[in-house]
Amino acid sequence: MGHLRTAAPLVAALALAFGSHAQAQDVGAAATLLNGARETVGEATFTQSDAGVVVRVTLTGLTAAAPGAHGIHIHETGTCSPDFNAAGAHFNPTGDHHGLEHPDGPHAGDLPNITIDEQGNAAYEAVSSTISLGDEPGTSVLAGDGSAVIIHALPDDQTTDPAGNSGERIACGVITRPDGSAARSPGDASPELLEAATLAPPTRTATPELIATLEVPAGFAVNVFAQGLGNVRMLAQADDGTVYATRRDDGDVIALRDDDGDGVADFMATVVALEGVHGITLHDGRIYLATPETVYAAQLFSNGNLGQLEEVVTGLPSGGQHPNRTIAFGPDGRLYITIGSTCNSCPDDDPRNATMQVAEPDGANVTTYASGLRNTLGFGWHPETGVLWGMDHGSDWRGDDQPPEELNRLSEGADYGWPYCFGDRQPDPFLANDPPGATKAEYCALTEPPALTYQAHSAPIGMVFYTADSFPADYQGDAFVAMRGSWNRSRPVGYEIVHVSFENGEPIGFETFLSGFLLEDGQSQFGRVAGLLVAQDGSLLIAEDQNGVIYRVAYVGE
Repeated sequence: MGHLRTAAPLVAALALAFGSHAQAQDVGAAATLLNGARETVGEATFTQSDAGVVVRVTLTGLTAAAPGAHGIHIHETGTCSPDFNAAGAHFNPTGDHHGLEHPDGPHAGDLPNITIDEQGNAAYEAVSSTISLGDEPGTSVLAGDGSAVIIHALPDDQTTDPAGNSGERIACGVITRPDGSAARSPGDASPELLEAATLAPPTRTATPELIATLEVPAGFAVNVFAQGLGNVRMLAQADDGTVYATRRDDGDVIALRDDDGDGVADFMATVVALEGVHGITLHDGRIYLATPETVYAAQLFSNGNLGQLEEVVTGLPSGGQHPNRTIAFGPDGRLYITIGSTCNSCPDDDPRNATMQVAEPDGANVTTYASGLRNTLGFGWHPETGVLWGMDHGSDWRGDDQPPEELNRLSEGADYGWPYCFGDRQPDPFLANDPPGATKAEYCALTEPPALTYQAHSAPIGMVFYTADSFPADYQGDAFVAMRGSWNRSRPVGYEIVHVSFENGEPIGFETFLSGFLLEDGQSQFGRVAGLLVAQDGSLLIAEDQNGVIYRVAYVGE
């Protein structure tokens, strides 16, 4: 990689030097930069030279940027969909610290700040000796899952992990070869096998007319429990009936109450501010909240307020492409924490990534419960057998219909195969790397197969077992899963709630339960579902974070 370990030489290795790079060759890669409204606002080009890779950026009308310096980085995954967070963390194959001025840095994806004028325009040039443009894994921004260019709302301080306090991502561009082709893992698959596509249907406002078109089985009814909630994600309910919801993008937790019992919340308040909060669970009079690197806990008072937040579990991996943590207490009284992978498909240096972790309620004895799980956000215990089940996300960029989403029986010490395997222990042909000491086929044969699989790219988020008694008997002991919806497929799938039928404690199939969010044959949508909650009144609450709605599904009779 050619990293230099002192701050002064870094200026020579990765410097702003307009027009000064000797022997520049033809453009080796490029990226079209988009703003948050998906409008083109500029271009980045990458050219090999004697000094390294020359990065040139032109911007026109990036009005989301205030005049002045802004962080600009290369990120580890070649996608800007469904949002710019999908590009993951900085391109950093050697695990260095962030920042051109950090003595133990920089990330390979670190660049000097870009200066943008009052009209949102910029002309920028820098050279990096830490990246390359070939097909070799490690240094190449075109190998593996590819890379993306990200521009941030604030300047990079060039010292602070993980991103120099550079703030929100306001522009993104996928780095492609000059012919426009995206990066692809240089594995043993032929290109003909891969027909990857991107289609993220735009969000429409959830009007009463559209909400009325939602479909549920006969005897069920849908109503809006609460709306105008912003990025509402995961849900929990206290003994007094208060529903708590995390809002990751807003960085807080809200409380909602239905005081008159009509199925509509008539009280809402913010109870705590906590940046990056996503996971939530209640246990023994305390509320537990998960951010990417920390699990907090606080006393939950009878008036719905929270006591002082305390750090319970610290030092979790920073997250990368999958920073959202979900948490729950199991029948054994231990705290379970999901840790997603840092990338789309790659071996990870930190063995805690792509796992389920488990700890005591006070945060002691954090250990790996299960591994090989790319991103198991939804999980729960069957109410009769006590067996833990979880829905795992398959990798992207393998075509419309592979790899499948997986429903796994999660056993302590088990390996579920990611990143080397998917589906029924099938070796991933698009991953170049073999696991240490074995071929992919040998390794996959020793991993755990899924109990059931579901349509690729549906993106399962929340999962909950039905433990109330107001739904018909056929639903007792079954599960519901929120399929958030695809972006890496030519025809959208998901955007629905599915019912997972269990028989004698074993899953036997999926069927659609709530649908209708996809419109115009998949060309638009008005709902990407996230968290689920079986409420005390027996209804099912569903958080939808694009329009900021919590839906309620109740059984009203045939």
